Amino acid sequence: MAVPHGRNFLMVPGPSHVPDRILRAMHRQSEDHRSLDFPKITHSVLKDLKEIFQTREGTCFVFPATGTGAWESSLSNTLSRGDKVISVRLGQFSHLWIDMMQRFGLQAIDFDVEWGCGLPYDKIEAALSADPTIKAVAVVQNETTTGVFTDIYRIRKILDKLAHPALLLVDGVSSIGSMVFEMDNWGVDVAVTGSQKGLMLPAGLGLVCARPKAIKIAMTPGASDLPTVFFSWKDQIDNNQLGYFPYTPSIPLLFGLREALDMLIKEEGIQNVWKRHFRMAEGVRRAVAAWGMRPCARNENERSDTVTAVLVPEGFDAQQVVTIAYQKYNLSLGGGLMKVRGKVFRIGTLGDINELMVLGTLAGAEMAMRDVGIPVKLGSGVAAAAEYYQSTAIPVRGLGGTQARI
Repeated sequence: MAVPHGRNFLMVPGPSHVPDRILRAMHRQSEDHRSLDFPKITHSVLKDLKEIFQTREGTCFVFPATGTGAWESSLSNTLSRGDKVISVRLGQFSHLWIDMMQRFGLQAIDFDVEWGCGLPYDKIEAALSADPTIKAVAVVQNETTTGVFTDIYRIRKILDKLAHPALLLVDGVSSIGSMVFEMDNWGVDVAVTGSQKGLMLPAGLGLVCARPKAIKIAMTPGASDLPTVFFSWKDQIDNNQLGYFPYTPSIPLLFGLREALDMLIKEEGIQNVWKRHFRMAEGVRRAVAAWGMRPCARNENERSDTVTAVLVPEGFDAQQVVTIAYQKYNLSLGGGLMKVRGKVFRIGTLGDINELMVLGTLAGAEMAMRDVGIPVKLGSGVAAAAEYYQSTAIPVRGLGGTQARI
């Protein structure tokens, strides 16, 4: 009987590979989350998360939830039933956020775009110009379904140009901690992310950062009439300032988050993290071009550095590529979702990965494509990516060391 050997190549766009040192940090005995020592971990994590969001003005929250919980938190603390919210359907995750808005009784002014395209900035500006009562613009920075990366700062400039009071809410689940995100500089009022993407943790933490305008709404009685219990910012603030949480936190994940922040901020530096993700993704993009294929994201300046959705040729089923890659080569690729199911497979380039992990992934993808009949020359994409990685590589290990003589 054939059995798998080696580690599974987990190259989906989240959950991402968890580094061994983060696994070790989480592998600990339970402890009292009301102890006198516990505020040390709470205060340190909340303080350093600000660097991930690139904010000095923001207040960070850590919920034992996922990105979906962070979505709910962003809406329920700042808006009221009947409020108008502009959003854009450009993939599954923006679609689901809009669905949540509608379930809350918000009036979602949603624009549909062809999947693979970015935000319709002109339409957003026209809608804001025509209606000063719109309460928020809620958009996805990095649509994981299609690999489209949007220009959040451009939305802020539109709001400022019109002197419009709407809040700017951003889903950065698959971008924050991996790609450029500047909360203060871009005037983002609320941003959300999850633990299982660029932060290299298992799923289980919904991370939120809110700037003063949004915090004021949450802290003012009656300013928002949507129900908040588990996701109440006020309850978090009242407890976090003392170093605690309003309920039992996920202690292992908090210590894993502490380790991840050490790796990303204190050791590598967030700007270097952004550069590293660009480099990993650029190798994939060059491989796709060498295959004679293209990413789902149409505009080159809107292509994500954390996920590339690869369009397969007409007449082929991308889901077969994903299935065979897993069955035969122990490689996990992301499948197409909703409108692009069967049309794309997705390669994740986020978190703790390196050149050889990406090259192995590309080799596996090439073999799986050949298996389903897609006419790809084996090694073509691998060679294109390797040329780029080799020409841009810098030493990262053994610096200052001496070679053994035996």
